[in-house]
This record gives sequence, structure tokens and C-alpha cells, in this order.
Amino acid sequence: MIIALLQIAIYVAVTKRREDPELIKFLTGLEDNQKQLESLIKDGMKSSKEEMTNLVANLANMITTNISEMNSTITKNISEMGISQQNLIKNFSDTVSSLADKTEERLNRMRDTIEAKLKEIQDENSSKLEQMRQTVDEKLQSTLNARISESFKLVSERLEQVHSGLGEVQSLVNDVGDLKKVLSNIKTRGILGEDQLEAIIEDILVPGQYEKNVIVRPGSREVVEFAVKIPVENGGNGSYMWLPIDAKFPMEDFERLIDAEERCDTAECERLRKELENRLKQCAKDIRDKYIDPPNTTDFAIMFLPAESLFAEALRKPGFIEVLQRECRVLITGPTTLSAVLNSLRQGFKIFAIEKKAEEVWKLLGAVKTEVGKFGDLLEKVNKKLQEAQNVIEDASRKTRTIDRKLRNVEEISPEETAELLALSPSSPDDDAF
Repeated sequence: MIIALLQIAIYVAVTKRREDPELIKFLTGLEDNQKQLESLIKDGMKSSKEEMTNLVANLANMITTNISEMNSTITKNISEMGISQQNLIKNFSDTVSSLADKTEERLNRMRDTIEAKLKEIQDENSSKLEQMRQTVDEKLQSTLNARISESFKLVSERLEQVHSGLGEVQSLVNDVGDLKKVLSNIKTRGILGEDQLEAIIEDILVPGQYEKNVIVRPGSREVVEFAVKIPVENGGNGSYMWLPIDAKFPMEDFERLIDAEERCDTAECERLRKELENRLKQCAKDIRDKYIDPPNTTDFAIMFLPAESLFAEALRKPGFIEVLQRECRVLITGPTTLSAVLNSLRQGFKIFAIEKKAEEVWKLLGAVKTEVGKFGDLLEKVNKKLQEAQNVIEDASRKTRTIDRKLRNVEEISPEETAELLALSPSSPDDDAF
């Protein structure tokens, strides 16, 4: 570092030598110093190199000596460790051999014991299994016999029930056949519809509100099955008109339609449905021509269909019911709707009866008012009489107080003497005075 600085200074001095003599002198001295310094440095480095060489030689000798000693120590220790390890391995081998012998001996004893126990358990299990097998066989046999007996008994009972059911089914088939034969008769179907209609009417109306088998058109021989009496408001006492109700049951057309629907024959269904509509329309026209005769009857009649399914089929076509009402003046009803209509009529009868009795009630109220007026006059007379009696009682009370004041000094006697005196002289002058 110092040498480098000196060189830099010398370089600077050389470049400016011609300019400054003192500087030249200084630099000359500096060069001398540099040379001396370089000589000293070389001597120091030489001395340091010799010392370093000696030190390295001494260190190498020391390391060699230490390594040699360490090698001998390690060799000795390794030898001792090998001997110790061999002794340990030998001891371990002896111990393992002893343990193996003891373990083998114990395993042999355990094997003998386990084999004996297993043989004992096998014998015991065989005995128990044999007992269990015998018990299970007995239980299974008894249970199986019982179940088989119960099953045979149940099967026998079910067969008897099936046989009985077959008899009932056969009887039902016969009854259905008889019913079909009955229903195939037009007159019989009419009777059934009429009976159902009569049951509904009897359940809702009282006998005085309807009649059966009525000739509603004067001079005609046509008889309607039922007719309801509709009171006439201004027709005098007991005036009324008839509401005809007739039952119709076109069963053949309806059954053919049901069969076609079950076969899913759309074209046949449409054709049969049209025939049923025409049949119902013809029935409505017959009712109109035979039974509607205002003012003897209402301006409409009721056609009763005994089956709800038949009534539903009549409602199937939109506007069909309205057409019959408009053209034929006939209202088609089923069992449910007829009940609703009759209940409405019954309520109307009640309202009409109330209105009819209203005038009589009003007259009765007038009579009551007259009697109430008379009763008021009578009460006024009674009040006068009561006032007169009150005045008489007050006058008698005043007289009694006057007599008491006059008799205040009279000595009182005992009750016994009073009774005796009163008994002896019941009509004394004093009593008359009182």
C-alpha cells in the first residue's frame, strides 16, 4: 500500500519536475527513502519467510507426532473395542441360545397344554352339539308338525271360505242375472225409477205438498208420476198449480255407451252419445207435450234420471241442459240435484205460509191492541178503587190514633181478663162504637 502511494507520488513528481525545484528535491529524498524502505521490506520479508518456514516445519513435526500417537491410541482402542464386542456378542449369543431353549421348552409345554384343552373342548363341543342337534331336531319336528297342522287347518278354513265365497258369488251372479232380466224390462225399469223418485220426494216433502199419479191437464188421460202443489199467491183459498215430475231411465242406450267406452271405441262412443242425447231430448218433448199446461201447471217440468252416472252423461255435452230448458221447458235432474230442488221448494212453501199468515197475525195484533186499550181503562178504574180504599184505610188509621189518645189513662188489664171480657160481652156497645 505504502509502495503504491510512493509510486503515485513519484509519478506526480516526475510529471511536474520542471516546475518546482523544491519538489524535485523532495522527490529525490523521497526516492532515497523508498529505496531504504524497499530494502527494509525485503529484509523483513526474508526474515519472516525464514521464521514461517521454521514454524511450518515445527508444526508439521508436531502434527506428525500427534497423528502417530493418535493412530496408536485409536488402534489400541479399536482392538479393545473388538475384544469387548466379541465378548458381548458371545454373551448375547449365549443368552439368546438359553432364551431359545427356554422358549422352546415353554412352547412345547404350552402346545401340549393347548392340545389337551382343545381336545377336551372338542369333546365337550361334540357332546353339546349332539345334544343341541337332538334338541333342535325335536323342536323343529314339533314346530314343523304344529305349523303343518296349523297350515292345513288354515288352508282347510280358507278353502271352506273360498267354497262359501264361490257359492255367494254364484248367488250374486244369479242375482245380477235376475236384476239384468228385471232391468231389461222397460216397465220394470220405470217402476224402479218411480220408486226411487217416490223415496226422495217422501223424504223431503210432506204428503199435502205433492200427489202421485196426477192428471195435470184437464180433459187428458195422461198421468204424471208425481206432481208438487205450488201455491198461487192471489188465487183464493186453497189455490195452487202443479209442478210435474216424471222419471225416465234409457238404460239400453246408456249401457251400450258404457260398453263402447270400455272397448275404447271412440267413434262408437260418439255415435251412441248422440243417440242418448236424442233419446233424452225425445223424453223431454214427451213430458212437455203431455204434462205442461199453464196455468194448471207451471211453465216447466222436471225429468228425473235415477242414476247419477246417467245424469253426469247428460251434463257431458256443454249447453245440452240449457237447450232442453229453452226448447222443451224441462229441467233434467239426478238424485242429488232433485233433492236440492225439492229442498228449495220446501223453503218456498214455508215462506209462502208465513206470508199467508201475516194478514191473520196483523188482525190478531189489532184485536190485541183493542183489548190492551180496554185493559188500560180497567186498570184505571182499579186504580181509582184502590185510591178510595187507601183513603178509607187512612181515615180508619186516624180514628184509631184518636181513640188511643183518649184511652191513654185507662188502666190496661191482663190478656186473660181481656179474653174473658171479650168472650162474655162479644157485642157490647163499645164494640159497636168501634
